Amino acid sequence: MHLLQKSILVLFCALPFGIQAQAKPDSLLQSATLQTIVDYALKHQPAINQALLDEEITSRAIKGKLADWYPQVNFVYNYQRNFDLPVNIIGGNEVRFGVNNTSATQLNATQAIFNRDVLLAGKTASQVKVQAGQVTTRTKMDVVVTVSKAFYDVLATMQQIKIGEEDLVRLQRSLQDARSRYTTGIADKTDYKRATILLRNSEATLKANQEALKYKQSYLKTVMGYPASAHLEILYDTLQMENEIVLDTLQQLEYAQQIDYRILFTQKELQHANVAYSKWAYLPSANLFGSYIFNFLNNNFNQLYDKRIPNSYAGITLSVPLFQGNKRNLKIQEQALGLKRLDWDLLNLQNNLSTQYSRALAAYKSNLITYQALKENVELAREVYDVIQLQYRNGVRAYLDVTIAETDLRSARISYFNALYQVLASKLDVQRVLGQITI
Repeated sequence: MHLLQKSILVLFCALPFGIQAQAKPDSLLQSATLQTIVDYALKHQPAINQALLDEEITSRAIKGKLADWYPQVNFVYNYQRNFDLPVNIIGGNEVRFGVNNTSATQLNATQAIFNRDVLLAGKTASQVKVQAGQVTTRTKMDVVVTVSKAFYDVLATMQQIKIGEEDLVRLQRSLQDARSRYTTGIADKTDYKRATILLRNSEATLKANQEALKYKQSYLKTVMGYPASAHLEILYDTLQMENEIVLDTLQQLEYAQQIDYRILFTQKELQHANVAYSKWAYLPSANLFGSYIFNFLNNNFNQLYDKRIPNSYAGITLSVPLFQGNKRNLKIQEQALGLKRLDWDLLNLQNNLSTQYSRALAAYKSNLITYQALKENVELAREVYDVIQLQYRNGVRAYLDVTIAETDLRSARISYFNALYQVLASKLDVQRVLGQITI
């Protein structure tokens, strides 16, 4: 084989693997803002796609049940070989009846006139579809909340890393200043050692946050259904997020807007249908039926289908339940008790939702107050640090004051960003209880 032919063969063999190794363009995000991440999750998250498939399965199941209203037509073929013909005694003599070979082709048809199973399917079809759609909606809302919180968690860690990197530069500069002051005899070695300790602690904290970020990014990809090996570049606007923290805290909880309540209420409506279904057990069922048959009879198999003998009939079947050992009454009572239990479930859910709303609203208000206070603290801590750092360089302040100011500034900045993301996360919890998550 020539070298050119070998090269072409290798290229074609490697091509499929290269194609498989590349992720599909539409499965990756060029700009991973919170909105694009949520949109991506709503399209690719496995739980959502499973819920959508469940809707399709439910729709097919409903159509399958309703198909029982249509005529049911069946074709039956039969062949039978009689080795010993049936015997009857006539006048004391054995007389055999029948032929050795029998066959029949039969076309059967039935039409339901009244059947409580089909009636139940027809009456509950729309409600079952609604319930399947509500479950999908709840899944989407949960995914939006989970993805958004994971996004905020990634941002919080990214901010800690950013602050840590800035602190690292500042501490390295402080260490150089402390070393210079020590070598020139202006200060003793305690300042130099304190600067070294702070620098090493900052390096360790930065490394820990960098490792934590890897996990949190991986978790974000998982909950949004993003390829684990693909790069995800997070984009955010802190000012825009600050503008989105506002929430009307005077809103009243309306149960009808809450998805969990709506699902349970739909379940109650379906239970009403189950009670009615149990009561329908007293009603008769009626069906039309008919058959058209070709019979083939002959002792010789080769001549079996030479002559056909037709047979046809039609009729109606009416089945009236009379006595079933009190089973119907007990079934009605069972379904009625199930309906009463759902009333208690609804009441219990209302109480739980009220508690969840109060807790979520309290957490939001608390986080908002903390955020507002910490936002002011950042500016104050920065001013204090700048003044003390300048005073230290002029020999007015001790290095211990610098380290304290440095720690206060770093803590204030980290606490501020954490508070911002906590406010946004707690806002999501409030909106989830209120049923206001946009999907």
